[in-house]
Amino acid sequence: MQDASHIPTDLDACRSLIESQARVMLEIQKSKDDLSKENSELKLQIDKLMKQLYGPKTERSVEDPNQLHLNFGDDEQARDAQADAVAEAKRIVQEFTVRREIKKSKKTRNEQLPEHLPRYEVIVPIADADKFCATHGERIIIGYDITETLEFERPRLRVRVTKNPKLACVNHSECGIAQPERATGLVEGNRFDSSVAAEIITGKYGYHLPFYRQQDWFAGSGWCPTRSTLLNILVAAEFVLRPLADYYRRLLMTTDVIGCDETRVTLITPMTVPNIADDASVRDRRRHEVLSEAIAKERPSLNARMWAYRGVHIPINVFDFTVSRERYGPDDVLADFRGFLMADCWSGFKQIHLRSDLRITRVACMTHARRHVHESRASHPQQASVLLAMFRQLYDIEDRAKELSADDRLTLRQAESVPVLNRMRTYVDSGAVSLPHVLPKSDFAQAVNYLNNHWEQLSLFTTSGRIPIDNNDVEQLMKQVAVGRKNWLFLGSPDAGTRAATLLTLISTAVRNDLDVWAYLKDVLDKLLAGSTDCASLRADIWKQSHPESVRTYRSEERRDTANRTKLTRAQRRLQNARKNNSAK
Repeated sequence: MQDASHIPTDLDACRSLIESQARVMLEIQKSKDDLSKENSELKLQIDKLMKQLYGPKTERSVEDPNQLHLNFGDDEQARDAQADAVAEAKRIVQEFTVRREIKKSKKTRNEQLPEHLPRYEVIVPIADADKFCATHGERIIIGYDITETLEFERPRLRVRVTKNPKLACVNHSECGIAQPERATGLVEGNRFDSSVAAEIITGKYGYHLPFYRQQDWFAGSGWCPTRSTLLNILVAAEFVLRPLADYYRRLLMTTDVIGCDETRVTLITPMTVPNIADDASVRDRRRHEVLSEAIAKERPSLNARMWAYRGVHIPINVFDFTVSRERYGPDDVLADFRGFLMADCWSGFKQIHLRSDLRITRVACMTHARRHVHESRASHPQQASVLLAMFRQLYDIEDRAKELSADDRLTLRQAESVPVLNRMRTYVDSGAVSLPHVLPKSDFAQAVNYLNNHWEQLSLFTTSGRIPIDNNDVEQLMKQVAVGRKNWLFLGSPDAGTRAATLLTLISTAVRNDLDVWAYLKDVLDKLLAGSTDCASLRADIWKQSHPESVRTYRSEERRDTANRTKLTRAQRRLQNARKNNSAK
């Protein structure tokens, strides 16, 4: 504060001083407002990160009873569609209510142990004191109380000794020795059976056990292999299985809808990179460039990528490994594909669409759009709740469309989903989601921008009954990589990444078809080692038809029960919303 003796006495000087102080006050106020805004944004970011770390992973939210429900106004088609949805919801609730009553009326679940398991008997010895009665003398056995107890035996290893006869002419050594043809083995000397390789592969990529844990597992059964031995067996088995994985990739390209996603995997930078030929592929050249750059910059590791490609209408999953997140990987895999590619809105997929001469049509994932809106609830709860209610309607419609044919699904989407999308489009274009209600840099504004930028791709599912509304099934595949990544931590070389992609392709496809992975891999290895080239008969969905004993039926039952619970929950919600709307009128 200025001393009173320094205050000017001249009027013009006083006016100038006041104006100067006013400008300073405006700057201070502006700085304060900016800091307050930045503080609010940082708090929102902290809340968002804390929810990601410690909050529920699901995007489900309890519906606010005070939330305004969507008003269809004079849209007769939308009102008719809503009435049909409510009627169907009543039918579903009644159907599941009857099922529950029938289930309750049935006897309790059979808790007996499976009949096919081997059994042995243990007769409890009788103490001498129990053999005689003090009053009547010797007692006789009149029966047994039987208790069945499940036991677990540690997996057992055994050595198969194969004797290959040697034949020769008696007294005529010049004729030489004749022998039956030896069976082809995985490694030199045929020291390890396909069953061992199937166990190692299933352990590493099915149960996510790194080699040092598998050492302990095998040691408990009497054999303690080195990690290099386990790796050598896995490498040999992958070489045998690679033709089947390549067949899966070619087969996947014959379908018309593929879902794609990718995730990060840590790749240890190799010491050297081999030279490549002048006519090397784009993939090989780019791999060489990325690895050479990492070596030159002395990076200990780099962020490689594992890609998953899922057939929507064919039960096959294909994995691919690249040393970086660039377009050359999907370009290579999808070189012969013609159809719809469901993926996130990464710019690389847009370039793939443009470079394909319309051979590939990019479809955006509705879950990604919904997720952006869901994450913006903290900053703009009212606007976000309106959009989330519309997303909920779209998924309620999809829930009813799951069991329909592609043509009937398209009819339902045209009748009900399109009006919901039109209302969403109208709301996004309205003043409620723009200044001054929504700041341009807010999370909600970014969510709206996502909708605007990808609206055409998000709406494509309403043009065909074969296109899914989202990419959730493919994102589930990424969990297989993510869980494994937490255990084996990194890939030791680019070749290890390629091997992992090959084996994940086979294991993931087997799991998708509810197969016993070990049994499937062992049989496939045996047939390929025997010289079979009929990959079509080794397809997981074909193989299971001739091996019903290796099908895990409980998995399909679990999915069915989960789908039924979801269906019932959504039907109950539709009825609840209908009652609220009726009471509000």
